[in-house]
Amino acid sequence: MDARKEELLKRLSDDVFEMEEEDVVDAARAYLEAGYPALDGIMEGLVAGMDRAGVLYEEEEYFVTDLLLCSDAMYAGLEILKPHLPENAEKNKIKGVIGVVEGDTHDIGKNLVKIMMETAGFEMIDLGRDVPLQKFVDTAKDEGARLICLSTLMTTTMGGMETVIHLLEEAGIRDQVKVMIGGGPISQKYADKIGADGYSQNAAEAVKLAKTLLDIA
Repeated sequence: MDARKEELLKRLSDDVFEMEEEDVVDAARAYLEAGYPALDGIMEGLVAGMDRAGVLYEEEEYFVTDLLLCSDAMYAGLEILKPHLPENAEKNKIKGVIGVVEGDTHDIGKNLVKIMMETAGFEMIDLGRDVPLQKFVDTAKDEGARLICLSTLMTTTMGGMETVIHLLEEAGIRDQVKVMIGGGPISQKYADKIGADGYSQNAAEAVKLAKTLLDIA
């Protein structure tokens, strides 16, 4: 990679990480003017910065408010870079459904996963929080989604995740949809127990897991 590209990617990443919403716009424009591909700028610049912010959040050095400011900066950069993506990158997006299961209104983690997934090129249909369980299934069916991401922070609502998997089986589409689960009380052991396809501990891991499950490079 040439030094100028590396320097601009670092600037994009730093601007997101440091919540510099105005500078990231200038950095994104400079990156495009230099003739570099938009996708690299998004993935190796903006997303890399968001990944770094996610790590500090996991280590409790960044708070939710910091993450939201980082994501504001990332979206500001995305607005500049997105129109320059190759057309097929937009057309062939894999759809995913995401939401917080019924009975739970904690949606910060879900929002982060959504941001990271969208930035990685997925088209995410966000059902929000306290989502009726059947709605996950109906939406996946109607939209032809290949992925469902279920989140909860409460032990009392965890069982809803297993219900969604049963409902998918009843609807005859379980084999067409990968189910990923996450949230405070959730573990790989629980994912195995209820027959989910995967569990991720944080937003960055969720993207890697989704790509692995759907066999995307």
